[in-house]
Amino acid sequence: MAFQILEKCVSCGSCEIECPNHAIYEGGTKWTMAKGTKTKGSVTLMDGTVVDADQRNPSQSFDTFYIVSSKCTECVGFHDKPQCVDACQVGACVISPLYPETMEQLLAKKGNLHGQA
Repeated sequence: MAFQILEKCVSCGSCEIECPNHAIYEGGTKWTMAKGTKTKGSVTLMDGTVVDADQRNPSQSFDTFYIVSSKCTECVGFHDKPQCVDACQVGACVISPLYPETMEQLLAKKGNLHGQA
């Protein structure tokens, strides 16, 4: 499953710098699949939407930092535990129940994002 950031986020930015997938963005910031990854061309997001990897997509939040589910691997393949959770001082980074994923799916997502598939 991907993580999400709750409204209690204080927008300190600690989580953003720890994310190995560049899946965390400041509120109001447009996001791309390509930023911080080797993703190119058309990409199907977890909700089924197809976007170009370089396409600048609308911010998912304007008030707090947010996590792009299609880029979040729970730090699988990078760290033993999600870095955003450790970095967050207020406990705002939590598992999102929207997109359950197995360890194999998370590893495949990491490979797709970083050209190791």
